[in-house]
Amino acid sequence: MVKVGIIGGSGLEDPRICQDEKEVILATPYGQPSLPLFTGKIEGVPVVILPRHGKEHTIPPTQVNYRANTWALKDQGCTHILATTACGSLREEIKRGDFIILDQFIDFTRHRPITFFEKFEPGDLKHTAMADPFSETLRQILIRNARRLGLPVHETGTVITIEGPRFSTRAESRMFRLWGADVINMSVAPEAILANEAGLPYAVVAVSTDYDCWKTDEKPVSWEEILRVFQANIEKVKSLLIMAISELASLQGNSKI
Repeated sequence: MVKVGIIGGSGLEDPRICQDEKEVILATPYGQPSLPLFTGKIEGVPVVILPRHGKEHTIPPTQVNYRANTWALKDQGCTHILATTACGSLREEIKRGDFIILDQFIDFTRHRPITFFEKFEPGDLKHTAMADPFSETLRQILIRNARRLGLPVHETGTVITIEGPRFSTRAESRMFRLWGADVINMSVAPEAILANEAGLPYAVVAVSTDYDCWKTDEKPVSWEEILRVFQANIEKVKSLLIMAISELASLQGNSKI
């Protein structure tokens, strides 16, 4: 049976999209998750919701306990993870309010525990394959439903995840473009790594809110602008998640995944 973990990012700290909501307080071997988990159902499908940065966005990106969050979702029986994130565009063609269904990441974080495998057992070396870190099944479900909703969607995109909480310098922003990154954020890469280590298919709905600071004819990114643009699209994000979860459960029931 499908059970979907939903990790709400910036602007989606309180999604309010499930029925029969119950709070689950859970301790993990890696400490406390960002918040107690919220369990319930969406279109009859069991879900577990976890706001990445806490209920009022009080946890900075570096301090998010990504290992505890991932472990908690797996402990609660989640079979898949769908996450949301605000991101900055590094490409002219990715405009404010566009949706990007990520297919690759570059990890530019420096200070976060991003593996469950801190010690190898003799003969059991854990080197997780990461060539394609986002679930293609989940990506295609998100793409199909974004198109059904008429959303401006980019079917692929490479995200570079920086440490934060500061934003980029112009030199860094230009460098990330040269590296082939399409969008930038502060959270996705660690989650993707840990979800893959945990064996949980993972995909992300990214919403472009700004142009970082590489465009000289635009004001540099600000937190206020990120929230403004994401909040303007929050109902679209919720609708996409609801439709995607419903289709995922339907495909599972028809033994297509």
